[in-house]
Amino acid sequence: MCNLPLTMQVVAYSPKDKASLPTKPGVYRFYDKSGNLLYVGKAKNLRKRVSSYFNGSSAQHSLKTRRMLQEIVSIELTVVASEYEALLLENNLIKSGQPPYNILLKDGKMYPYLCITAERFPRIIALHAPLGTSIGECFGPFTNSRAMYRLLALIKQLYTFRTCAYNLSERNVERRKFRVCLEYHLGNCKGPCAGLQSEVAYVQDVDKVRDLLKGSFQTVKKDLRDKMQQASTALAYEAAQQYKAKLQALEAYQAKSIITTPDAKHLDVFGLVSNDTHVFVNYLQVRSGAVCFAQTATFEKSLTEAESQLFPLLLIDFRQKYNSRAKEVVANIVSTVAMQAFTVTVPKIGDKRKLVLLAVKNALLAKQKHQAACATHDPDKGALSELQRDLNLPALPQHIECFDNSNLQGSYPVAAMVCFKRGKPFKAGYRRFRIKTVVGIDDVASMHEVLFRRYRKVVELAEPLPDLIVVDGGKGQLGAAVEALKKVGVYDRVAVVSLAKRMEEIYIPCHPDPLCLSKRSDSLKLLQQVRNEAHRFAVQFHKLRRSASHTQTLLTQVPGVGPKTAARLLAYFGSAKRVWQADTESLSKQVGVKKAQEIHSFAAQHPHLSAPQTHP
Repeated sequence: MCNLPLTMQVVAYSPKDKASLPTKPGVYRFYDKSGNLLYVGKAKNLRKRVSSYFNGSSAQHSLKTRRMLQEIVSIELTVVASEYEALLLENNLIKSGQPPYNILLKDGKMYPYLCITAERFPRIIALHAPLGTSIGECFGPFTNSRAMYRLLALIKQLYTFRTCAYNLSERNVERRKFRVCLEYHLGNCKGPCAGLQSEVAYVQDVDKVRDLLKGSFQTVKKDLRDKMQQASTALAYEAAQQYKAKLQALEAYQAKSIITTPDAKHLDVFGLVSNDTHVFVNYLQVRSGAVCFAQTATFEKSLTEAESQLFPLLLIDFRQKYNSRAKEVVANIVSTVAMQAFTVTVPKIGDKRKLVLLAVKNALLAKQKHQAACATHDPDKGALSELQRDLNLPALPQHIECFDNSNLQGSYPVAAMVCFKRGKPFKAGYRRFRIKTVVGIDDVASMHEVLFRRYRKVVELAEPLPDLIVVDGGKGQLGAAVEALKKVGVYDRVAVVSLAKRMEEIYIPCHPDPLCLSKRSDSLKLLQQVRNEAHRFAVQFHKLRRSASHTQTLLTQVPGVGPKTAARLLAYFGSAKRVWQADTESLSKQVGVKKAQEIHSFAAQHPHLSAPQTHP
């Protein structure tokens, strides 16, 4: 047995980590500072859904949500294969955890099941929860009751079975105690109650239905396809469409979830992965066929300890910590120690295998999070070191500045510079430029002007130069940047490249051919992120200039108000709407009584200028 220090670190995120969450479907859980569960939610995209709580103003949330956000300290995730599985897992976790901020799904209601009753001439009925083997064999669950009843109707069309609740004992059938009902005359039942169908033939049909509900319906699908093709060939398109609908219903049912499955009654599931220094564990509790608890944790380990050595100790620790008495444990690792109170297996097929793969997927997610955190803390790892290697840079590009231009048919030309430090946007280093010397559409000349102005000021103020300069464009923009840097005298002190949008080609000075990196490489993704941020910032500034110019044009239509007066009013009041809505006294303090009256009169003649915004 290994000597593992069981200091468990639960894999959790803080609200500040929202940008690093996975984009996969799954379930998120919010906890307060005491570790109490506050809320359970599902998401098709975990990053987008969780980020929506913390982005923007709190006014967009309800009072309940705002109060919850004040209490959230940590976030735990469980990744699943689909939104459907996330829906089921959310249902299970809400029922088991009873989080205070969840309103729905806490009343114990369950998803419906189909059941083959345990009686002579079995019926197929719908239940709202599996009631045990005494009533019969249950199949499901179904998150959509309509889909379940469509499937039930489909089974009725494919096979005949009784819907009555009569006691069809041998004595009652022999005595002809019951008469056939309307279902018999409609062809939906063959009359076992009246002895018109033998028990053997009836059970054969029920066995086919059982195979269908278990997922063994390839024969049924083939039969439906053949009938659909025959109907289509005979130009019976309505019948063909009906067969197609049946086939689609079967295929929809075939996508069975592993989050809740009657085949796995009570068991524990473990998924383990490791690196040289840590082992990452995902633990699932399955009770009554439902995943009711999920936990992911990280443990430190030595280089010589193997997963198979660590697993028995982790197994005992988790089961004791979470008070598990399940008689069966499934995992992706073989235990080196024989357990007496329960069995440990590594399933190869079936739902148990799918549960193990789900646990491994979440353990791998914890491993990726740990590696990303290590890359952030260690500047010699991650995308920055890869970028340094790909561009053959003399130093790690911890400080990157990127430039982009924006104009509309040559009007309102602007440029923008964004700054990234340690691979993250550094908003305090962003800069905006109005193009002053270039007339018309000339991106190359504009790039030359902006870089010359930027780095001449950097030299004058003795500010540190970036490790890498990126310009948006091709050879022309790169050449302009090189000339500007030479003119300032810093060309030999900083690396510069250009990134062309069309093929994502990287142009480097003194290299005739562009560098093409793999679309999956972290270094190219970082350059694209920097370039896209510069483009967004430049377009934002361009729109702002156009809007301000339009507003000033409206103000200068007022008699006695020129561009300087309009700019002063906008700077003082903050927006054109506030200028038009201001009273004469407030305006007169800035432009005098006469001009204030003119502005007030102009606004009265154009009521749409000062009208408050309305939202449908």
